[in-house]
Amino acid sequence: MSRLLEGCSLYGCVEQVPAGFAALAASLRYQATALGLEHRPSQGDPLAHGLEFTFHHPDLSPIDGMIHGWPDGSAHGVTEHTVQAACGLMSVHGRASGKAQGLGLDYVSTLSASLALQGALAAALGQLRGGRFAQVSSSLGAAGVLGIGQYLAGATAADEAERLLPGATCSKNRPPFVSADGVYFELETLDAEPWRRFWAAVGIDAEQAGQGWKAFLLRYAKAVAPMPAVFRQTLARLSMARIRALCALNGMAVCPLRSLAERAADEDLPGQLKQGPWAFDCGAADGRELPPLRAGELPLSGLTVIESCRRIQGPLAGHLLAMLGAEVVRIELPGGDPLRAMPPCVDGVSVRFDALNRLKQVRELDIKSAAGREELYERVRDADVFLHNWAPGKAAELALDRADLVRINPGLVYAYAGGWGHDRSGEPLPGTDFVVQAWSGVGAQIGQASGTPGGSLFTVLDVMGGVVAAQGVTAALVHRALSGQAVRVDSSLLGAANVLCAPSLQDADVIPDSLLKGVYPTQSGLLAIDCQTPAQLEQLSQVLAVDAQTSPQRLDALLDSALSSQTAATWEQLLDAAAIPACVVVEDLSQLAQDSRLKPCLSLNAYTSVNAHWSFR
Repeated sequence: MSRLLEGCSLYGCVEQVPAGFAALAASLRYQATALGLEHRPSQGDPLAHGLEFTFHHPDLSPIDGMIHGWPDGSAHGVTEHTVQAACGLMSVHGRASGKAQGLGLDYVSTLSASLALQGALAAALGQLRGGRFAQVSSSLGAAGVLGIGQYLAGATAADEAERLLPGATCSKNRPPFVSADGVYFELETLDAEPWRRFWAAVGIDAEQAGQGWKAFLLRYAKAVAPMPAVFRQTLARLSMARIRALCALNGMAVCPLRSLAERAADEDLPGQLKQGPWAFDCGAADGRELPPLRAGELPLSGLTVIESCRRIQGPLAGHLLAMLGAEVVRIELPGGDPLRAMPPCVDGVSVRFDALNRLKQVRELDIKSAAGREELYERVRDADVFLHNWAPGKAAELALDRADLVRINPGLVYAYAGGWGHDRSGEPLPGTDFVVQAWSGVGAQIGQASGTPGGSLFTVLDVMGGVVAAQGVTAALVHRALSGQAVRVDSSLLGAANVLCAPSLQDADVIPDSLLKGVYPTQSGLLAIDCQTPAQLEQLSQVLAVDAQTSPQRLDALLDSALSSQTAATWEQLLDAAAIPACVVVEDLSQLAQDSRLKPCLSLNAYTSVNAHWSFR
């Protein structure tokens, strides 16, 4: 199978990078290779405080990509661990996991690699349309903030702001559950009726089932699921076989948590890892030329995206394309998306919904009706991209599959952002974030790092899935501009999980673990410390006057005692001066905008919103 962007290459100092950028460099190489870019090491000196690369194609001028640590261009104290602390990701994950803590995945680094490549591809598309795009800049910190954008909106709404701090809900009375024979598992349904029937079958009354349903739904919006303890206690008395049987009888889905080792044994995994988180299918050339850019326009300006998506993954993909200048027309059912009304609201619109959709036009259409489909066909006729995340088989049922739409617009980029991917449409499990976390091994990996039974209630894969979906669409637009060929691009939550865990699953490019990494209490506030080199560990020993060579348990006690003498903010300054990566853990998201390093990527309006990730020159 040929790669989409063969003929393109990536030069870069990604073998010798600052310690905090090693995971980012590894993911950048992996994703670039999956797209078909040939990696060529640069002969120049690596950046002292970041990572740089250059995108090449024979028809283009070189495009320089620069990834800084923080949005303000600095890189002090930057590692995966410290960025998760400073950007609020530890706080959101900690709402239901018991305390502020890291995900145990190189999450921000992987997000940042995807976004940086998307920015370079967008710049290439801009050049092909006559624009002048020689450089694109991004940062790890901006990627981290983008990841928690909807939670930040909820925490900073002008009215009814949510104050959900780490440990806000019990880390035991939440999914995943455990059976009597010790199997941890996720339950899933998108409908209240199977939920009610299942819990009635296990002995939970209707009132309690209703309370549990409301708590269960909060996972996607608030990263908590404060369920009554009786749910956990009841399931813990039943065998896994009995739970499976009751789920089958009542229309519930159940998915035991699998480890990364179990995932690595899947026969189809090597092929999935090789192709990356996308599947591309190129069609015939249609000869359509892209409209030229005017001076000062963004690289996707003048292009039209028709988006019909719900929840997070698909809307985030459309949001990123809008941030690059595309005109995104969002198709909603008559009456609008129900999530528009979810509080907290500003001017009658949910701030969480607005955080992912504020840059789009909206057209309400009943696409199940002949008249609605006819209007959609007319809109697709002149569009560049059609993006949806409907359930498998729904597009064909509505006569809105790729084959239907390319008859109208042969040059269309047709994009599907699903749960399991186009090739796994027969997967019996629903393709939702928490089920895919459980099945892919991501949930077990997070649980192991967090000391919890399973994954995060932060929408880890929905966010990553939205980013890789937008990245795939941008790559498809570049291919179309170079070859004239239309492209179908499939991405999925499973593909997002694969790219997150690729180093571990391939047993290659595994990043050496930190010598000391943790979150520590201080006189006031929590401090994340991440010593990645012997020199940093030695410096820490001297600054805190502790013996870093003692046992881990003894060292934690020594650090707790030493750090109790100053505030987290003071220690961050002192350790930064000693070149030791450390950051205050942001527990209250409403305080993010006070961090001068993050201000360039935030706007303060009716809620705090996240600005476009990229800066072009």
